[in-house]
Formats: sequence, structure tokens, C-alpha cells
Amino acid sequence: MSILRELLKDIPIPQMVKIRQKFDRTILEHPELELVNKLASSGVMNSIHPGQQVAVAVGSRGIANIAGFTKTTIDAIKDRGAFPFIVPCMGSHGGATADGQTEVLQHFGITEATMGAPIRSSMEVVQIDQLPNGLPVYVDRIASEADAIVVINRVKPHTAFRGRIESGIMKMIAIGLGKQKGAEACHQLGFKYMAENVPAMANLMIQKLPIVFGVALVENAYDETCQVEVLPAAEIEAREELLLIEAKSRLPKILFDEIDVLVIDYIGKNVSGDGMDPNVTGRYPTPYAHGGPDVAKMVVLDLTHETKGNANGVGTADFTTQRLVDKTNLEFTYANGLTSTVCAPTKIATTLENDLYAIKAAVKTCNILDYTTCKLVRIQDTLHLGEIEISINLLDAARQHPDIEILTEPYELSFDAEGNISK
Repeated sequence: MSILRELLKDIPIPQMVKIRQKFDRTILEHPELELVNKLASSGVMNSIHPGQQVAVAVGSRGIANIAGFTKTTIDAIKDRGAFPFIVPCMGSHGGATADGQTEVLQHFGITEATMGAPIRSSMEVVQIDQLPNGLPVYVDRIASEADAIVVINRVKPHTAFRGRIESGIMKMIAIGLGKQKGAEACHQLGFKYMAENVPAMANLMIQKLPIVFGVALVENAYDETCQVEVLPAAEIEAREELLLIEAKSRLPKILFDEIDVLVIDYIGKNVSGDGMDPNVTGRYPTPYAHGGPDVAKMVVLDLTHETKGNANGVGTADFTTQRLVDKTNLEFTYANGLTSTVCAPTKIATTLENDLYAIKAAVKTCNILDYTTCKLVRIQDTLHLGEIEISINLLDAARQHPDIEILTEPYELSFDAEGNISK
């Protein structure tokens, strides 16, 4: 028996129960129709003229209905007699390659065939100006040559800083349209100054480029579209600030303040830029953001297929599995840290041979006297928090919470012959 197995063999894993967390489920029944109506009523389509080449900037996050929103926008542009094309708008994601970024879009159902428009993917950029602090401002070369630019993105809290403007249309412009070089420039001075640099860069780009409007999306706690807004270029900053307040109020969360062990089945770039959303886990890659539960030890078990080996965020956890490490593409993962300048999340967490021992290691090190009292929570990923698992030591708190429904009797976690959780 190995030394690690010997150290962990007597560590208990508590019995679990499945619960349902209840959040506000305000939802748009027909989100694409809502966008059709907003495009028509807002007057923004008057900025699109027949014969124009229009770049539609689409990013890399797992946004609900993103293919439908993109197709709706493209169809509206075509109705104006213009010629839309898609520009991958995702900084350094997709391995910071043109083909990689096209492939990311494909995973979201955005292809030339499904959209009825070409995808023009390139990592080539041009510098259009610089901020007063010296930071250069870059933009995708192909987008810069368009007659008009439209940006589509979700508005949500950022994972590494706090400000009036965090993650949304303006970040999409400053970092997404800037490709790897633009993302690198915006991150150059660190997240301490991102709340200033993101809107400054975006506003300069709005002045210098033919950005005509943004399609801003807000999601509820179940990863469903609950609000669609069309923002004329001149109104993007002011209206996005209000949408961010709305998005923060709808953020999904774990309804327990103190957790001894948090187990996360999957992390990935399609889940969050940080692999797992720190707003949910309470583990942030920088000191410039805050919120979420107090978690003593955290375990991540596997990577999503869509992340293509990018394991950014695994370093934020305490423990992981050999399975996750074997799937990791270090080049993609390290490119994330080199671009963002935040390298701790790209380190490899303490690695155990399988799920069983990774969880046991977390229980052993969570700093409690009696391991049988461990407060353990298991989630699929930070996007899906409706139904989760909790240990029996959290049952009393769960019964007293008005937004929690207990779904099962207690049971033991089941592991297969390789020591991994039987899903």
C-alpha cells in the first residue's frame, strides 16, 4: 500500500443527501423573439446600411441561447441589406489560435452553416491608440476593417475584480475584440486597475471603431435568459452598469456560509473564465474580489470536454485527480496565466490517484477534530446549483432554510472499480 493510501485509508466520507436549492426563476419564454422586438424598437438597426460589411462579435462563454441570439442578430442585419460575418471575440481563449477560437464557437452551435454567415477568425490585431497610462489598445484586424461592429455578451460579475463595470459588453470590447494582444495589454497592470482600464479601453474603442450596438444578456440562477437588452453604442456604459446590479442579484450560490469540503465534479472555460466561478466557491484568484462561502478545502475532479484541456482554475483548488491532470493541456492552461498575469490558478493542485482519495485528502486536511462531522458539499459545476449534494452534517441547516428542499434519504457516495464517483 502506498504511503498516501496508508495516510488516508481510515478517513471517513460522510453520508450525503440530495437537495434542491430554490432561486428566482424569472425567465423569458421566447428569448429570441424578445431580441427581435428589441432590435426593432430600439432604433439601432437604422445604423446598419445596405451593402455594409458588419462584424458580429461572439465570445467563448457558455451563454444560454447564444446560437439563437447570434442567428437572430445576423438575420436582422441581412434584412437591412448588409453582409454580416462572425468574429470570434474571446481574448486568448481557444488556445489563442484562430482555428481554436473557431472550434470554440462550433461547440456552441455557431458555425457558418447554422448561422448563414462566414466566420472570419484571426489573431492578427492592429493598435488603434493607447490609454493615458501608456497601455496600448488593440483590436482584431478583420473587425477593424468592417463598416459596423455588433457585440453580443452576457453581463455578470467578474471573477477577479469589482467595479461599476465588470464582465459584459465593455469587457467584450476591450478584451475580447482585442484578441490575445488586447487581453494581455488590459491585464498588464494587474486586476487592481481593471475596474478603470476595462471601461477606459472600451470607451476609446467605441470612439475609434464603428461599434453600433451591443446585445446584453442577463441570466437567472439556473443559467437561463431572463433579460435581453439592446444597447446603442453611446449608452453601453450607463446601461451596462445597471444590468450588472441586476445580474448580481440573480447570481446562483451555495446556500451555506461555512463548508469544510467543497467537491466540484467539473471545471472548464465554458463554465467560467476561471474554470469555476469564484463568486460561487468563495475562492478568488486575486485579492480584488470577494463574496461567497467560507470553504476550508476544495476538490476538483475533472475537466469539461469543451475546455479542450484548459485547466485554468485548478490551482485555486486544494486537491485534484490524476484523471484531470492527464487531460490537461499545459500549453493552453499556461497561456491563460501568461495573458492574464494571474498564474496561481494555472498551477496543478495536490494530485491524488482518483476521486476517492482526493475527497479523503480534503476531509483529512479541513481542520476539524472529528472527521465524521465534516460539512461536505458536492456540485456538478458552478453553473448548475439547483440540485446539489450535502453531507448529513448540514441537514439541520438545510431543514431550516426556506429555499432548500431535501430530496432523498441519506446514502453513501458510490465509487467504481477505479475509485471514481459513479455518476
